Amino acid sequence: MRQKMSHTAQTRHTVRVAAKAVNLRAMLATTAAALALIGVLAVSPARAQDPADSDRYAAIVVDAQSGEVFYAMRADSPRYPASLTKIMTLYMAFEEMAQGRLKPDDVITLSAHAASMPPTKSGLRAGDTITVDMAMRLIAAYSANDLAAALGEHIGGSEQRFAALMTVKAQELGMTRSNFVNASGLPDSRQVSSARDFAVLARAVMRDFPQYYEYFHVRSVQFNGRTYSNHNPLLAYPGVDGMKTGFINAAGYNLVASQRKGNHRLIAVMLGGSNKAQRREHVTSLMNTGFDVFARRDKGEQIVVAQNEFRSAMAPKYQVVGDSNALMAALDAQDDEDGTPVQRLSGTAKAPAVVAALSKAEKAAEDKAVAKKTSTTAAAKKKKKDPDAIWAVQVGAFKQKSLAADWAKDIKKRFPSLKGFETDVSENDAGRYRTRFIDMTKAEAQKACKAIEAKRLDCMVVKS
Repeated sequence: MRQKMSHTAQTRHTVRVAAKAVNLRAMLATTAAALALIGVLAVSPARAQDPADSDRYAAIVVDAQSGEVFYAMRADSPRYPASLTKIMTLYMAFEEMAQGRLKPDDVITLSAHAASMPPTKSGLRAGDTITVDMAMRLIAAYSANDLAAALGEHIGGSEQRFAALMTVKAQELGMTRSNFVNASGLPDSRQVSSARDFAVLARAVMRDFPQYYEYFHVRSVQFNGRTYSNHNPLLAYPGVDGMKTGFINAAGYNLVASQRKGNHRLIAVMLGGSNKAQRREHVTSLMNTGFDVFARRDKGEQIVVAQNEFRSAMAPKYQVVGDSNALMAALDAQDDEDGTPVQRLSGTAKAPAVVAALSKAEKAAEDKAVAKKTSTTAAAKKKKKDPDAIWAVQVGAFKQKSLAADWAKDIKKRFPSLKGFETDVSENDAGRYRTRFIDMTKAEAQKACKAIEAKRLDCMVVKS
């Protein structure tokens, strides 16, 4: 009996040992699978957060030739431009050169004010000299803050006066949401613009000064025995031939880019990116979607509202997993722009309410309109029959007809009540193209002007 019981106990012991072995093998297999999965996750792409979820995000994509807006999200909301400001600084210099008041080989002497600018900078000292051409190349490629200030002083007499001239020129170009207080884009709560304004500026550079556009394609600059590399990674992409990056803590990662494929060219503006990788990938995605619209239209497909094609382009496909904060910090430290961290606005500081306090309602409703060709609506036709509809509102006068037409579209988007009235863009005796909305009664014109002027925009009631 003992022997039998001993045999039974031994059998049970053997079963327990075997079970433990099976369990151990299962645990090892599970652990190996988990480790393998972790390894896959560490190197595999993961879904990233939609950049548009950020309150700082704003973007626009336009056809560089026609000005058609393919995509817009919060494109009219005020944002900090950071170093995108330097596109405006260079536009001012291009105008001076085109009119013969500034030459590429003119010499700029750095003032103490210019030399005191925080990085990114050339490192020249007060009293050092540099040619206009070299200064412009370093501003465009390397985003040199000291040289932007020096160029502004050279043209305007002082950086403050130059910034005022920048704002006046911006308004003339149709950049109605822009205010500049310095030439570099260094942090200042008063210096604001919008995605749409920078699309307008990019088109203006290409249209007005194509002979100088190559400054925005400079990959690197050799100066004083040192190589200064361009901050814009998209210049390595086929067809991308400009423009400019920008960053300050309050703004996030900004980018204006232009790309050509075949007979088509797109301009994309993204403001408020979370990091360089997101900015690069999102702008690339927007460009790819835009050129897909071109390709389908070229094949005869009718795509009236291009914005609808961008829904899938909103979120980037990949993001870094693991210790992404440390990795992004390492990447971002490679070519910081617009000042060292101690000279930037604090990352935890609140931007002014006009910039940062965007409500969920604004996010949902803003910038849904896409540019459409101006047409006479049924309501406008009805107004023509009204004998009292002999009045109009004039909202601007421009040197170029295209600017007047663009401004008409912009005003209609911002003031939906004007969509029922016909647009008139005609040249006056002074050679200016007037932007008007016509066939109104006097009461309608007065009401429209009151609404427009409430937004601090110019408007006057006239007989049409």
